Amino acid sequence: MDNILKISDFDYDLPLELIAQTPIEPRDASRLLVARRADQTLEHRHFRDIGEYLRPGDLLIANQSRVIPARLLGQRAETGGAVEVLLLAERTEKGPDHWETLVRPGRRLREGALIHFGPTGQAPRLMAEIKERTEAGGRIVHFWVPQEPNDASNDPYQILTVRQRIDEIGRMPLPPYIHESLADQERYQTVYARIRGSAAAPTAGLHFTTELLERLRQQGVRTGFVTLHVGLDTFRPVEEENVSEHKMHSEEIELDAPTAELINATRKAGGRIIAVGTTSVRVLESVASLQEGQDETTPFKGSTRLFITPGRKYKLVDAMITNFHLPRSTLLLLVSAFMGKEFMETAYQEAIQERYRFFSFGDAMLLL
Repeated sequence: MDNILKISDFDYDLPLELIAQTPIEPRDASRLLVARRADQTLEHRHFRDIGEYLRPGDLLIANQSRVIPARLLGQRAETGGAVEVLLLAERTEKGPDHWETLVRPGRRLREGALIHFGPTGQAPRLMAEIKERTEAGGRIVHFWVPQEPNDASNDPYQILTVRQRIDEIGRMPLPPYIHESLADQERYQTVYARIRGSAAAPTAGLHFTTELLERLRQQGVRTGFVTLHVGLDTFRPVEEENVSEHKMHSEEIELDAPTAELINATRKAGGRIIAVGTTSVRVLESVASLQEGQDETTPFKGSTRLFITPGRKYKLVDAMITNFHLPRSTLLLLVSAFMGKEFMETAYQEAIQERYRFFSFGDAMLLL
């Protein structure tokens, strides 16, 4: 029984003042801890220097998912009590405008409960009904736009879609450990974010500027894009002591034909596949697992529950750009699987000692 992976072994103490509350300007001015697995060495740089560690023929794979204003504040129709709904993923198989969500207060929001969204004292701009509870503790919620004028004016009523209403009244869902408000909402998006659907930013990509990407392109480093809409597991620590009992939430992923071609060409030419962030890692390694035995990577669109833990061999990813992750998290396990638990602990202790900034708006690591 000694070989059970325990989550308590992936805990660490972090001074609260090292949790970055605001993004640094410019994006690529953040610090970069370069960790070489081959000789277990660490080097302190800035993100703008990353090109010195990349070679012509290398391929960056980044997640192009865009964060939606997924935090909705409303009131219970029956009591007027405050409600918060966090959109995680659209669940079209349940019906149009059905979303998987996290809700607060969870105990009071049972099946059939109705929620109004919009300014207090005015007609609701958006309505929702709790349909069912999910295995992971969330709720399936059905949204609709009420069939009535959206303001007191005599303008002809134009019905908006649920998506448009969410864009209008939703707020950016910053992680719970960030207590500062964000002046520029685009700073919680990557510069290449295109496909809407995430409940949180794929934060390793926040360090790139368009100028830095262009410099890397001129250096012969190519970029391909995948999509993973960041969902529930970002907000959920591993609560079971035995890691194997943790249930990973399903996430929708896509690797398209142009990206598959880039991966195959890079591997044939001996270049490295460098994943930008743990979400890109999950797409690449999920596809590699599903297509095991194939000579080449082929396009894929579907879902994954891949849980990467120490002991797992990486199949596609040669190097990784990532931020510093929360204690006891699935992401810390993923990084430990890539660099080894002891080297991960050495790197994290060094980062704490050197006062690196942690988590979503924090500094980065390059794992070679």
